[in-house]
Amino acid sequence: MRKILIVGAGQAGLQLALGLQSNGYDVTLMSNRTADEIRVGRVMSTQCMFDPALQHERDQEVNFWESQTPRIEGLGVSVAGPDGSRPIDWVGHLDGYAQSVDQRVKMAGWMETFAQRGGQVVIHGAAVSDLDWFARTFDLVLIAAGKGELVSMFERDPERSPFSTPQRALAVSYVNGLGPRPEHDFLAVRCNLVPGVGELFIMPCLTTTGPCDILFWEGIPDGPLDVFQGVKDPNEHLRLTLELMEQFTPWEYERAAKVELTDAGGTLSGRYAPTVRRPVGELPSGGLVLGVADVVVANDPITGQGSNSAAKCAASYLSSILEHGDRPFDREFMQGAFDSYWEQAAPVTKWTNAMLMPPPEHVLGIIGAGMGSQAVRDRFANGFAHPEDFENWFFDPERAAAYLALVNAG
Repeated sequence: MRKILIVGAGQAGLQLALGLQSNGYDVTLMSNRTADEIRVGRVMSTQCMFDPALQHERDQEVNFWESQTPRIEGLGVSVAGPDGSRPIDWVGHLDGYAQSVDQRVKMAGWMETFAQRGGQVVIHGAAVSDLDWFARTFDLVLIAAGKGELVSMFERDPERSPFSTPQRALAVSYVNGLGPRPEHDFLAVRCNLVPGVGELFIMPCLTTTGPCDILFWEGIPDGPLDVFQGVKDPNEHLRLTLELMEQFTPWEYERAAKVELTDAGGTLSGRYAPTVRRPVGELPSGGLVLGVADVVVANDPITGQGSNSAAKCAASYLSSILEHGDRPFDREFMQGAFDSYWEQAAPVTKWTNAMLMPPPEHVLGIIGAGMGSQAVRDRFANGFAHPEDFENWFFDPERAAAYLALVNAG
Protein backbone atom coordinates (compact mmCIF):
# COMPACT_ATOMS: atom_id res chain seq x y z
CA MET A 1 0.00 0.00 0.00
CA ARG A 2 1.45 3.35 -1.04
CA LYS A 3 1.98 5.86 1.76
CA ILE A 4 1.05 9.49 1.15
CA LEU A 5 1.40 12.49 3.45
CA ILE A 6 -0.78 15.57 3.01
CA VAL A 7 0.25 18.67 4.94
CA GLY A 8 -2.69 21.04 5.33
CA ALA A 9 -6.34 20.45 6.20
CA GLY A 10 -8.26 22.84 3.97
CA GLN A 11 -10.65 22.17 1.09
CA ALA A 12 -8.00 20.64 -1.17
CA GLY A 13 -5.99 18.74 1.43
CA LEU A 14 -8.97 17.10 3.11
CA GLN A 15 -10.88 16.37 -0.11
CA LEU A 16 -7.76 14.73 -1.56
CA ALA A 17 -7.08 12.82 1.66
CA LEU A 18 -10.62 11.43 1.73
CA GLY A 19 -10.45 10.53 -1.95
CA LEU A 20 -7.15 8.68 -1.64
CA GLN A 21 -8.34 6.96 1.52
CA SER A 22 -11.44 5.65 -0.24
CA ASN A 23 -9.18 4.23 -2.96
CA GLY A 24 -7.08 2.21 -0.54
CA TYR A 25 -4.06 4.47 -0.02
CA ASP A 26 -2.35 4.76 3.38
CA VAL A 27 -2.85 8.48 3.99
CA THR A 28 -1.53 10.62 6.82
CA LEU A 29 -2.95 14.12 7.24
CA MET A 30 -0.98 16.79 9.05
CA SER A 31 -2.79 19.85 10.46
CA ASN A 32 -1.68 22.60 12.78
CA ARG A 33 -5.10 22.50 14.50
CA THR A 34 -7.49 19.87 15.77
CA ALA A 35 -11.03 19.60 14.41
CA ASP A 36 -12.38 21.20 17.59
CA GLU A 37 -9.91 24.08 17.33
CA ILE A 38 -10.97 24.69 13.74
CA ARG A 39 -14.65 24.57 14.66
CA VAL A 40 -14.38 27.23 17.40
CA GLY A 41 -11.76 29.36 15.63
CA ARG A 42 -12.01 32.33 13.30
CA VAL A 43 -13.63 32.15 9.86
CA MET A 44 -11.15 31.37 7.12
CA SER A 45 -12.78 32.40 3.84
CA THR A 46 -16.00 33.07 1.94
CA GLN A 47 -15.95 29.81 -0.06
CA CYS A 48 -18.94 30.13 -2.42
CA MET A 49 -18.73 26.92 -4.47
CA PHE A 50 -20.43 26.58 -7.84
CA ASP A 51 -21.96 23.44 -9.32
CA PRO A 52 -18.87 21.81 -10.94
CA ALA A 53 -16.90 22.08 -7.68
CA LEU A 54 -19.85 20.86 -5.64
CA GLN A 55 -20.10 17.88 -7.99
CA HIS A 56 -16.60 16.76 -6.97
CA GLU A 57 -17.86 16.55 -3.38
CA ARG A 58 -20.96 14.65 -4.49
CA ASP A 59 -18.80 12.22 -6.49
CA GLN A 60 -16.84 11.40 -3.31
CA GLU A 61 -20.02 11.35 -1.22
CA VAL A 62 -18.64 13.95 1.19
CA ASN A 63 -21.35 16.58 0.53
CA PHE A 64 -22.60 16.13 4.09
CA TRP A 65 -24.17 19.58 4.46
CA GLU A 66 -25.77 20.02 1.03
CA SER A 67 -29.37 19.54 2.21
CA GLN A 68 -29.01 22.14 5.02
CA THR A 69 -27.07 24.79 3.14
CA PRO A 70 -28.86 27.71 1.44
CA ARG A 71 -29.13 27.18 -2.33
CA ILE A 72 -27.77 30.13 -4.30
CA GLU A 73 -29.65 30.23 -7.60
CA GLY A 74 -28.45 33.51 -9.07
CA LEU A 75 -25.66 36.03 -9.28
CA GLY A 76 -26.40 39.74 -9.38
CA VAL A 77 -24.32 42.73 -10.43
CA SER A 78 -24.81 46.31 -9.29
CA VAL A 79 -22.63 49.27 -10.20
CA ALA A 80 -22.58 52.25 -7.86
CA GLY A 81 -22.88 55.75 -9.20
CA PRO A 82 -21.00 58.68 -7.60
CA ASP A 83 -24.26 59.93 -6.08
CA GLY A 84 -25.11 56.64 -4.33
CA SER A 85 -27.42 55.50 -7.12
CA ARG A 86 -27.38 52.17 -8.99
CA PRO A 87 -27.19 52.91 -12.72
CA ILE A 88 -26.68 49.18 -13.35
CA ASP A 89 -28.48 46.46 -11.41
CA TRP A 90 -29.38 42.99 -12.66
CA VAL A 91 -29.28 39.31 -11.72
CA GLY A 92 -28.44 36.23 -13.77
CA HIS A 93 -29.70 32.71 -13.17
CA LEU A 94 -27.29 29.86 -12.42
CA ASP A 95 -27.80 26.60 -14.32
CA GLY A 96 -26.90 24.68 -11.16
CA TYR A 97 -27.11 26.13 -7.67
CA ALA A 98 -24.08 27.27 -5.67
CA GLN A 99 -23.50 26.87 -1.93
CA SER A 100 -21.21 28.22 0.77
CA VAL A 101 -20.39 26.11 3.84
CA ASP A 102 -18.28 27.83 6.49
CA GLN A 103 -14.92 26.06 6.37
CA ARG A 104 -15.00 25.74 10.14
CA VAL A 105 -17.98 23.41 9.69
CA LYS A 106 -16.68 21.52 6.67
CA MET A 107 -13.02 21.12 7.57
CA ALA A 108 -13.76 20.02 11.13
CA GLY A 109 -16.36 17.53 9.89
CA TRP A 110 -14.16 16.17 7.13
CA MET A 111 -11.18 15.78 9.46
CA GLU A 112 -13.28 13.80 11.91
CA THR A 113 -14.62 11.63 9.07
CA PHE A 114 -11.09 10.95 7.80
CA ALA A 115 -10.03 9.82 11.29
CA GLN A 116 -13.18 7.72 11.80
CA ARG A 117 -12.41 5.92 8.54
CA GLY A 118 -8.99 4.93 9.83
CA GLY A 119 -6.85 7.82 8.57
CA GLN A 120 -4.00 9.05 10.72
CA VAL A 121 -4.21 12.71 11.74
CA VAL A 122 -1.05 14.34 13.07
CA ILE A 123 -1.49 17.68 14.82
CA HIS A 124 1.74 19.50 14.13
CA GLY A 125 2.76 22.74 12.47
CA ALA A 126 5.24 21.28 9.99
CA ALA A 127 8.45 23.09 9.12
CA VAL A 128 10.71 22.52 6.12
CA SER A 129 13.13 20.64 8.40
CA ASP A 130 10.35 18.17 9.32
CA LEU A 131 9.63 17.46 5.68
CA ASP A 132 13.19 16.27 5.05
CA TRP A 133 12.44 13.25 7.22
CA PHE A 134 8.91 12.75 5.93
CA ALA A 135 10.03 12.77 2.29
CA ARG A 136 12.16 9.69 3.02
CA THR A 137 9.30 7.95 4.87
CA PHE A 138 6.41 8.49 2.44
CA ASP A 139 6.04 7.68 -1.24
CA LEU A 140 4.57 11.13 -1.90
CA VAL A 141 4.36 14.35 0.14
CA LEU A 142 1.79 16.97 -0.84
CA ILE A 143 1.80 20.49 0.60
CA ALA A 144 -1.72 21.92 0.87
CA ALA A 145 -1.01 24.55 3.53
CA GLY A 146 -1.13 27.82 1.62
CA LYS A 147 0.48 30.07 4.22
CA GLY A 148 3.66 30.19 6.24
CA GLU A 149 7.14 28.84 5.82
CA LEU A 150 6.27 25.88 3.61
CA VAL A 151 5.10 28.08 0.74
CA SER A 152 8.61 29.53 0.47
CA MET A 153 9.78 26.20 -0.97
CA PHE A 154 7.84 26.90 -4.15
CA GLU A 155 9.40 29.39 -6.55
CA ARG A 156 7.24 32.19 -7.92
CA ASP A 157 6.48 31.83 -11.63
CA PRO A 158 6.97 35.39 -12.94
CA GLU A 159 5.43 34.68 -16.36
CA ARG A 160 2.15 33.68 -14.73
CA SER A 161 2.26 36.20 -11.86
CA PRO A 162 1.76 39.77 -13.16
CA PHE A 163 1.31 41.26 -9.66
CA SER A 164 3.99 41.49 -7.01
CA THR A 165 1.86 43.31 -4.42
CA PRO A 166 -1.69 42.82 -3.08
CA GLN A 167 -4.38 44.23 -5.36
CA ARG A 168 -7.17 44.29 -2.76
CA ALA A 169 -7.55 44.69 0.99
CA LEU A 170 -10.04 42.09 2.19
CA ALA A 171 -12.60 42.30 5.00
CA VAL A 172 -15.22 39.63 5.78
CA SER A 173 -18.13 39.59 8.26
CA TYR A 174 -20.48 36.65 8.88
CA VAL A 175 -23.84 38.05 9.99
CA ASN A 176 -27.39 37.21 11.00
CA GLY A 177 -30.37 39.47 10.39
CA LEU A 178 -29.79 40.53 6.79
CA GLY A 179 -33.03 41.40 5.02
CA PRO A 180 -33.94 40.02 1.57
CA ARG A 181 -33.32 41.80 -1.70
CA PRO A 182 -36.78 42.87 -2.92
CA GLU A 183 -35.79 42.57 -6.59
CA HIS A 184 -35.95 38.75 -6.63
CA ASP A 185 -37.47 35.94 -4.59
CA PHE A 186 -34.52 33.53 -4.80
CA LEU A 187 -31.11 33.56 -3.14
CA ALA A 188 -28.24 35.12 -5.08
CA VAL A 189 -24.68 36.25 -4.64
CA ARG A 190 -24.67 40.02 -5.01
CA CYS A 191 -21.62 41.68 -6.61
CA ASN A 192 -21.60 45.44 -5.97
CA LEU A 193 -18.95 47.27 -7.99
CA VAL A 194 -17.83 50.69 -6.74
CA PRO A 195 -15.61 52.12 -9.52
CA GLY A 196 -12.20 53.25 -8.34
CA VAL A 197 -12.94 52.09 -4.79
CA GLY A 198 -13.54 48.33 -4.71
CA GLU A 199 -16.28 45.73 -4.46
CA LEU A 200 -18.84 44.48 -1.94
CA PHE A 201 -19.95 40.86 -2.22
CA ILE A 202 -22.88 39.44 -0.27
CA MET A 203 -23.70 35.75 -0.17
CA PRO A 204 -25.79 33.28 1.83
CA CYS A 205 -23.86 30.71 3.85
CA LEU A 206 -24.17 27.89 6.37
CA THR A 207 -22.08 28.55 9.50
CA THR A 208 -21.62 26.86 12.86
CA THR A 209 -24.86 28.40 14.15
CA GLY A 210 -26.96 27.77 11.02
CA PRO A 211 -27.81 29.79 7.90
CA CYS A 212 -26.32 33.29 7.71
CA ASP A 213 -24.97 35.82 5.22
CA ILE A 214 -21.46 37.02 4.43
CA LEU A 215 -20.55 40.68 3.86
CA PHE A 216 -17.26 40.85 2.00
CA TRP A 217 -15.45 44.07 1.09
CA GLU A 218 -12.58 44.07 -1.40
CA GLY A 219 -10.90 47.47 -1.28
CA ILE A 220 -8.29 48.95 -3.57
CA PRO A 221 -5.19 49.36 -1.34
CA ASP A 222 -4.81 52.80 0.25
CA GLY A 223 -8.34 53.70 -0.83
CA PRO A 224 -11.39 54.48 1.32
CA LEU A 225 -12.15 50.79 1.95
CA ASP A 226 -8.65 50.03 3.20
CA VAL A 227 -9.42 50.70 6.87
CA PHE A 228 -9.39 47.24 8.49
CA GLN A 229 -5.68 46.76 9.17
CA GLY A 230 -5.07 46.60 12.89
CA VAL A 231 -8.77 46.24 13.77
CA LYS A 232 -8.94 43.43 16.34
CA ASP A 233 -12.40 43.94 17.84
CA PRO A 234 -15.03 42.01 15.80
CA ASN A 235 -17.73 44.56 16.62
CA GLU A 236 -15.54 47.41 15.41
CA HIS A 237 -14.88 45.42 12.23
CA LEU A 238 -18.63 45.09 11.65
CA ARG A 239 -19.23 48.76 12.44
CA LEU A 240 -16.70 49.80 9.79
CA THR A 241 -18.24 47.35 7.30
CA LEU A 242 -21.68 48.87 7.76
CA GLU A 243 -20.41 52.46 7.63
CA LEU A 244 -18.80 51.74 4.27
CA MET A 245 -21.99 50.09 3.03
CA GLU A 246 -24.02 53.13 4.04
CA GLN A 247 -21.60 55.39 2.18
CA PHE A 248 -20.97 53.40 -1.00
CA THR A 249 -23.81 50.85 -1.35
CA PRO A 250 -26.83 52.37 0.45
CA TRP A 251 -29.22 49.89 -1.20
CA GLU A 252 -27.38 47.06 0.58
CA TYR A 253 -27.10 49.00 3.83
CA GLU A 254 -30.89 49.32 3.94
CA ARG A 255 -31.24 45.60 4.49
CA ALA A 256 -28.13 45.29 6.70
CA ALA A 257 -28.77 48.02 9.25
CA LYS A 258 -29.85 45.51 11.94
CA VAL A 259 -27.35 42.70 11.35
CA GLU A 260 -25.29 41.10 14.09
CA LEU A 261 -22.19 38.94 13.89
CA THR A 262 -22.87 35.22 13.94
CA ASP A 263 -20.16 34.72 16.57
CA ALA A 264 -17.00 36.28 17.95
CA GLY A 265 -14.92 34.52 15.28
CA GLY A 266 -17.07 35.76 12.42
CA THR A 267 -14.69 38.37 11.00
CA LEU A 268 -11.55 38.18 8.88
CA SER A 269 -9.27 40.72 7.20
CA GLY A 270 -6.00 40.64 5.30
CA ARG A 271 -4.34 40.93 1.90
CA TYR A 272 -2.00 38.95 -0.30
CA ALA A 273 -0.45 39.24 -3.74
CA PRO A 274 -2.00 36.90 -6.34
CA THR A 275 0.78 34.45 -7.20
CA VAL A 276 1.37 31.37 -9.32
CA ARG A 277 4.28 29.23 -8.13
CA ARG A 278 6.19 26.36 -9.63
CA PRO A 279 4.63 23.13 -8.39
CA VAL A 280 7.67 21.16 -7.22
CA GLY A 281 9.43 22.12 -4.01
CA GLU A 282 12.92 20.84 -3.29
CA LEU A 283 13.98 20.09 0.28
CA PRO A 284 17.49 20.70 1.64
CA SER A 285 18.14 16.95 1.42
CA GLY A 286 17.09 16.88 -2.24
CA GLY A 287 13.68 15.33 -1.60
CA LEU A 288 10.72 16.62 -3.58
CA VAL A 289 7.24 17.73 -2.52
CA LEU A 290 4.22 18.68 -4.64
CA GLY A 291 2.28 21.89 -4.02
CA VAL A 292 -1.53 21.76 -3.95
CA ALA A 293 -4.22 24.36 -4.77
CA ASP A 294 -3.42 27.87 -3.45
CA VAL A 295 0.10 26.84 -2.51
CA VAL A 296 0.83 26.97 -6.25
CA VAL A 297 -2.08 29.02 -7.67
CA ALA A 298 -3.28 31.72 -5.29
CA ASN A 299 -5.76 34.04 -6.99
CA ASP A 300 -7.47 37.06 -5.45
CA PRO A 301 -10.97 36.21 -4.13
CA ILE A 302 -12.61 38.84 -6.39
CA THR A 303 -14.05 36.11 -8.64
CA GLY A 304 -14.94 33.73 -5.82
CA GLN A 305 -12.84 30.89 -7.19
CA GLY A 306 -10.62 29.87 -4.25
CA SER A 307 -12.55 26.91 -2.88
CA ASN A 308 -13.75 25.99 -6.38
CA SER A 309 -10.15 25.80 -7.58
CA ALA A 310 -9.15 23.85 -4.48
CA ALA A 311 -11.87 21.26 -5.15
CA LYS A 312 -10.86 21.00 -8.81
CA CYS A 313 -7.17 20.68 -7.90
CA ALA A 314 -7.93 17.89 -5.42
CA ALA A 315 -10.00 16.04 -8.01
CA SER A 316 -7.35 16.50 -10.69
CA TYR A 317 -4.50 15.34 -8.44
CA LEU A 318 -6.55 12.35 -7.28
CA SER A 319 -7.02 11.31 -10.88
CA SER A 320 -3.30 11.76 -11.65
CA ILE A 321 -2.26 9.70 -8.62
CA LEU A 322 -4.69 6.88 -9.39
CA GLU A 323 -3.61 6.76 -13.03
CA HIS A 324 0.08 6.70 -12.02
CA GLY A 325 -0.23 3.30 -10.38
CA ASP A 326 2.93 1.93 -8.74
CA ARG A 327 5.43 4.11 -10.58
CA PRO A 328 7.65 6.48 -8.59
CA PHE A 329 6.25 9.90 -7.70
CA ASP A 330 9.20 11.71 -9.23
CA ARG A 331 9.60 15.25 -10.53
CA GLU A 332 8.13 14.30 -13.90
CA PHE A 333 4.97 12.98 -12.24
CA MET A 334 4.63 16.09 -10.07
CA GLN A 335 5.03 18.48 -12.97
CA GLY A 336 2.60 16.45 -15.05
CA ALA A 337 -0.01 16.41 -12.28
CA PHE A 338 0.22 20.19 -11.99
CA ASP A 339 0.10 20.67 -15.77
CA SER A 340 -3.17 18.70 -15.89
CA TYR A 341 -4.63 20.91 -13.16
CA TRP A 342 -3.31 24.10 -14.81
CA GLU A 343 -5.61 23.44 -17.78
CA GLN A 344 -8.47 24.30 -15.40
CA ALA A 345 -6.58 26.88 -13.35
CA ALA A 346 -5.27 28.99 -16.24
CA PRO A 347 -8.69 30.40 -17.29
CA VAL A 348 -9.46 31.23 -13.65
CA THR A 349 -6.17 33.07 -13.23
CA LYS A 350 -6.59 35.03 -16.46
CA TRP A 351 -10.15 36.07 -15.57
CA THR A 352 -9.35 36.94 -11.96
CA ASN A 353 -6.36 39.07 -12.87
CA ALA A 354 -8.46 40.87 -15.50
CA MET A 355 -11.17 41.66 -12.92
CA LEU A 356 -8.59 43.29 -10.65
CA MET A 357 -7.87 45.93 -13.27
CA PRO A 358 -10.09 48.86 -14.33
CA PRO A 359 -12.56 47.38 -16.83
CA PRO A 360 -11.91 48.13 -20.50
CA GLU A 361 -14.63 49.73 -22.61
CA HIS A 362 -15.96 46.49 -24.07
CA VAL A 363 -16.38 44.94 -20.58
CA LEU A 364 -18.35 48.00 -19.49
CA GLY A 365 -20.48 47.40 -22.57
CA ILE A 366 -21.12 43.78 -21.54
CA ILE A 367 -22.12 44.78 -18.01
CA GLY A 368 -24.35 47.51 -19.38
CA ALA A 369 -25.92 45.10 -21.87
CA GLY A 370 -27.02 42.97 -18.95
CA MET A 371 -29.62 45.62 -18.15
CA GLY A 372 -31.56 44.68 -21.26
CA SER A 373 -30.71 41.04 -21.84
CA GLN A 374 -31.36 38.02 -19.62
CA ALA A 375 -29.10 35.99 -21.91
CA VAL A 376 -26.13 38.24 -21.12
CA ARG A 377 -26.91 38.15 -17.40
CA ASP A 378 -27.14 34.37 -17.36
CA ARG A 379 -23.97 33.84 -19.36
CA PHE A 380 -21.97 36.13 -17.07
CA ALA A 381 -23.39 34.46 -13.96
CA ASN A 382 -22.60 30.96 -15.23
CA GLY A 383 -19.05 32.04 -16.03
CA PHE A 384 -18.40 31.77 -12.28
CA ALA A 385 -19.09 28.05 -12.62
CA HIS A 386 -17.31 27.73 -15.99
CA PRO A 387 -14.57 30.39 -16.19
CA GLU A 388 -13.21 28.85 -19.38
CA ASP A 389 -16.23 30.29 -21.23
CA PHE A 390 -14.98 33.87 -20.75
CA GLU A 391 -12.32 33.21 -23.39
CA ASN A 392 -15.11 32.92 -25.97
CA TRP A 393 -16.74 36.31 -25.43
CA PHE A 394 -15.42 38.38 -22.54
CA PHE A 395 -11.73 39.21 -22.99
CA ASP A 396 -11.56 40.23 -26.63
CA PRO A 397 -13.43 43.37 -27.85
CA GLU A 398 -14.24 41.81 -31.23
CA ARG A 399 -15.62 38.61 -29.72
CA ALA A 400 -17.63 40.65 -27.21
CA ALA A 401 -19.08 42.79 -29.98
CA ALA A 402 -19.94 39.72 -32.05
CA TYR A 403 -21.70 38.09 -29.11
CA LEU A 404 -23.70 41.19 -28.22
CA ALA A 405 -24.67 41.63 -31.87
CA LEU A 406 -25.92 38.04 -31.90
CA VAL A 407 -27.91 38.64 -28.70
CA ASN A 408 -29.43 41.84 -30.10
CA ALA A 409 -30.32 40.12 -33.38
CA GLY A 410 -32.05 37.30 -31.54
